[in-house]
Amino acid sequence: MNKGEHSAINPWLIYGLWTVLCGLIFLKPLKTLALYSLHNDNASHILLVPVIAVWLLYADRSKISRSCAFDYLPALFLAVPAVLLGGLALRFPFVSLSIGSLILFLAAGYIAVFGRISAKQTWFSFAFLAFAIPLPEALLEHVIYALQYTSATVAGWIFDWFGVPVLREGFIFYLPGLSIEVAKECSGIRSSMALLILALLLAHFAFTRFWKKVVFVVAGLVTMALKNGVRIATLTLLANYVDRDFLFGRLHREGGIVFFLIGLGLLLPVYWFLRRGERDAPLLTAIRSTTPP
Repeated sequence: MNKGEHSAINPWLIYGLWTVLCGLIFLKPLKTLALYSLHNDNASHILLVPVIAVWLLYADRSKISRSCAFDYLPALFLAVPAVLLGGLALRFPFVSLSIGSLILFLAAGYIAVFGRISAKQTWFSFAFLAFAIPLPEALLEHVIYALQYTSATVAGWIFDWFGVPVLREGFIFYLPGLSIEVAKECSGIRSSMALLILALLLAHFAFTRFWKKVVFVVAGLVTMALKNGVRIATLTLLANYVDRDFLFGRLHREGGIVFFLIGLGLLLPVYWFLRRGERDAPLLTAIRSTTPP
């Protein structure tokens, strides 16, 4: 097949067929993943990840080759581990292995059809799909424990700062007439995951230098711990000095969005500091590029 024949083929049609084929092959683990996301609060973000990844790819559409490249050799570097993961998934039926294999197959097909240059320009869309891989329970427990620990530590700092008489034993705080425990449900993993994803998206669009992206994402990780510690300390102080119902009221049950916004507020100074020397409003430019005229 010559170059002219390559150009006549619609690469998106070929890649669309490849995506459908992969979806049919991995239909069972995809159904399992969807049910897991719908019934597990710690994985509620998963169903949004493919939608965001498609939007990211659409935002970068000007960087994608309009003709088929058929670049098979670099595609093998992802296809081989995809096959290996798929084989492991057959032996050990963990949905994480299956979804990881699916993402690698999708990326390998993309490289094969559009070429390594297009893949290099738009790699973030496929890397972002990693958020669709559910964490194994053992790893998830470690993440939740880390969030509990950092949140309790920050809450302890706030109590000390305000001069609150408190005794801490692990994740339990004893105040005069009141004791609270930073339980797993108080780890704030859902809002922390949302904040991390948002920090990554902002870093991708807003900064061109790699070190700035890293600094902003690290700042997002720090903010995750800070905002949840502030939430625990605030609810505890309100319950202890104002009304015990704050431990059971709407601010406790539905106040995640309030403290999520506080976390965003903590990130704003870092964002504006790192924006110095960058091009004007790259994030707005990316959003406009996805909006029909």
